[in-house]
Amino acid sequence: MNTAYQDFLSTKIQRVADSGFDIEESQLNPQLFDFQRYCVRWALKRGRSAIFAGCGNGKTIMQLEWAQQVAKRESRPVLILAPLSVSRQTIADGSEFGYEIHRYSDTLPADAKLVITNYEQLDNIDESRFIGVVLDESSILKNFTGHYRNAITAKFKHTLYKLCCSATPSPNDLNEIGNHSEFLNVLDAQDMRSKWFVREDGMNNYRLKGHAKADFYGWIASWAIVFENPADIGFIETGKRFKLPPLNYITHMVETAPQAGQLFAGGIVNATNFNAELRKTKTERLEIAAKIANETEGQVLIWIKQNEEGDILRQLLPDAVEVRGSDKDDVKERRLLDFADGKIRILISKAKICGYGMNFQSCGTQVFVAPDFSFEDFYQQVRRSYRFGRTDAVNIHLIITDTMQNARAIIEQKQARFEEMQREINRNVNEHKYGLLNDYTYEEYRDDYVLLMKGDTTIEISRIPDNSVDLIIFSPPFSSLFTYSNYIHDMGNNENHEDFFKQYAFLLKELYRILKPGRLMCCHTKDLGVYKNSSGYTGMYDFTGEHTRAVLAEGFKLHSKVTIWCDPVLEMQRTKTQRLLYKQVTSDSSKTGIGMAEYITIFKKWEGDEADWEPIKNLNRDNFPLETWQRWASPVWMDIKRTDVLNGAEGTAQGDEKHICPLQLSVIERLIHLWSNEGEVVFTPFLGIGSEVYVAVKNNRRGIGCELKDSYFATAVKNIKNAEQEVNTPSLFDF
Repeated sequence: MNTAYQDFLSTKIQRVADSGFDIEESQLNPQLFDFQRYCVRWALKRGRSAIFAGCGNGKTIMQLEWAQQVAKRESRPVLILAPLSVSRQTIADGSEFGYEIHRYSDTLPADAKLVITNYEQLDNIDESRFIGVVLDESSILKNFTGHYRNAITAKFKHTLYKLCCSATPSPNDLNEIGNHSEFLNVLDAQDMRSKWFVREDGMNNYRLKGHAKADFYGWIASWAIVFENPADIGFIETGKRFKLPPLNYITHMVETAPQAGQLFAGGIVNATNFNAELRKTKTERLEIAAKIANETEGQVLIWIKQNEEGDILRQLLPDAVEVRGSDKDDVKERRLLDFADGKIRILISKAKICGYGMNFQSCGTQVFVAPDFSFEDFYQQVRRSYRFGRTDAVNIHLIITDTMQNARAIIEQKQARFEEMQREINRNVNEHKYGLLNDYTYEEYRDDYVLLMKGDTTIEISRIPDNSVDLIIFSPPFSSLFTYSNYIHDMGNNENHEDFFKQYAFLLKELYRILKPGRLMCCHTKDLGVYKNSSGYTGMYDFTGEHTRAVLAEGFKLHSKVTIWCDPVLEMQRTKTQRLLYKQVTSDSSKTGIGMAEYITIFKKWEGDEADWEPIKNLNRDNFPLETWQRWASPVWMDIKRTDVLNGAEGTAQGDEKHICPLQLSVIERLIHLWSNEGEVVFTPFLGIGSEVYVAVKNNRRGIGCELKDSYFATAVKNIKNAEQEVNTPSLFDF
C-alpha cells in the first residue's frame, strides 16, 4: 500500500492526545473502589477529560482524588467549582476520606492543594492561581445563560488540567456534549455539529449521521468515560454490589370543580396557565403534602414551585425547615447539610436550589406538590434520594389535579425516552471506543464479463494495469456532506472539504494511470448548499468547480461539460430549503436562490502521440440518428428522469445516509454510447449498487468496479448478475 496514503488515513482518526501523566494504582487513595481508581488514573492520563457517571458512583471522591494528585504533582492548587448547595457537603465528604479542602479566598494557605467555591463566584476568581479546575455537576453549564457559560469556558481556556464530572448526558443533548467538549479544549461545539450531525426540519434540529455513530461515540470515548453502573466499564463483580433501591411512584389526585357554564372540569394545564392552575388547588394540594409528611416515619423532602406554598407548609408543618433563594448562602448550606446528616426531618425547597448535586440518600420520601413539564428537574430531584448506596425503597408522592394529568404523562414519556437514550450512550461509547474501522476484508466477484472488488478503491485499483481502461464513469462522494460507511477509508468520513480533496488526490493519480491515452473520464457532481449555522453565511459551495480543479491538477484536460436540469419544485419539497420557498420571495427575496442543477464534467487523458490513440467508432447513421445527436449535443439535458435509477433499497443498512443525487441509468447509457466501443472496459471507482457496470454489461461492454461498503457491494453483485442473464457479452480478457 502507498505509505503516504496510509499516513493520511491515520490522520483521520479523531482522538484527543493525552496531556496528563501516568500514576501507579498503589499511589491512589486506598478507600476508592477498583472502578473509581480506574477512572481517576484514566482521567489523570488524559489531563483534560470528563467523567459521566450515574448518581451514587462516587463522583465526589473521584474528582477529589484527581485534584489531589494533580496538585501534588505540580505543587500548585486545583480549584473545584460546584453548585452552592453542594460545596459544604463536598468539604464534609472530603474530610472523611482525608482530603483538606479550603474555601476560596484572597488569602489561601501556602500549602493549599484543594480549593472550592461555587459557580456564582466566577467573577471573583483569579484563575491564574490554579494549575487545574474541576467542574462539579458540570451539566449545570447548560442551565446558565450563554454569556455565563461562555465566561466559564473563556476564563479557564488556558488552564492545564481540567475535569468535568456529571451524570450521564442524553445522547441527543448536543448542547451538553458540545459544552463539555468546548470547555475541555477538545472541539468547538459548532464544529462537532458540522462533522457528525445533519440538520433536519428545524434550524436547530440535528440528528447524528447514520454511519457517523462509531466515529462520534469513539470520539467521546477519547475524552470522556461514561457509565451508569461499574459493570458498564468492565467491573462486573463490583457492579453487582451497586444496585439501585426499589422506586415507588404514588399519585394523589385532586379533583377540580367545573368552571361556570361547564358540567365537568375541562381543559388541560399548559406552561401558560400552570401557575394559575396551581393557585386554584393550593389548599388541597398542600394539605395532602402535610398529611403525607406527618404520617411518614423518617425524613421527607417536599418540592414546591411557589414561595407562598412554602409559607403555608411551614404553618401546617411547624417542625419543617425551608431553604429559599433569598436565604444567605451560609444559611442555605448549613440547612442542606443538616438535612443530609439527618438533623432535619422535613425539608421544603425548590429544584433550582437543591435539585442538583446534593446527596440525600438518607431521605426515602419525596413529595412533589406540583409536578411540572421539566423532566430534567424532576429526574435530578428524584436522584437526590434514588441513588447507589441506599438500600431501602424510595417513595415519590406526586400530587396532581385532574387538569394536570398531561404534565405527568409528558414527564413519563420523557423519562422512558431518556432512560433508553442513557442506555444507548453508555452502550455506544463503550462499544465504539476505537471509532472508525481501519481494516476490511477484500472480496471480489469475477467472471468473463466483470471484475467487482470490495475494498478501498484507492488501494484495490492497484490490481488494474496501466493504460488498460477505456472509459471511467462515476459519481464521487460529495466531500464531507455524506458518510456512507464506518470505515476510515470512506472519503465521506472527512472533517472538511480540504481533507476530502487531500484523500481524493490519491485516487485521481491512479485513475490517470489506468486510463488509456486519448480516452475520457466522466464525473457526475452537484454543488452544495452552505448554511449559516455551520459556516456563518448562507449560500453555495462550488463543489463542481473545486472538483474540476482537483482533477486538472493530476494531469487530466477539461474536455466538455453537461448540465442536467433538476426540478426546483421537487428540490423544495424534498429539502424545504428557505431559498426556494415562495413565501420567502414575497417577504424578502434577497434570501431566495435558484435551484441547483447536476453536472457531468468530462476530462481527457491527453498523453502520447494522437496517432496511437484508439478511435471510438461505435455510432453510425443506422444506430444513432441526427435527431438523437442534436439532443445529446445540447449543453443542457432536459429529459433525464429522476426515477431512472437502480433500486438501492437492498443495499441500504441501518444508519445509512441517502446519496444526494444518484446517477440515472439513461445518463450512464449516453456516456457509454458516446465514448466507448462495444467490448471495451468501463471502470467506476465508486461502484455503489452497480449502476455503471450494470449499464455497461447491458450495452455489450465489460465492467470493473470497486465498492467499500459491504451491503452496497452485495447488492451490486446481485444487480450485475441480473444484467448478465439478459445479455450475451464477449468474454473478458484475463487480468
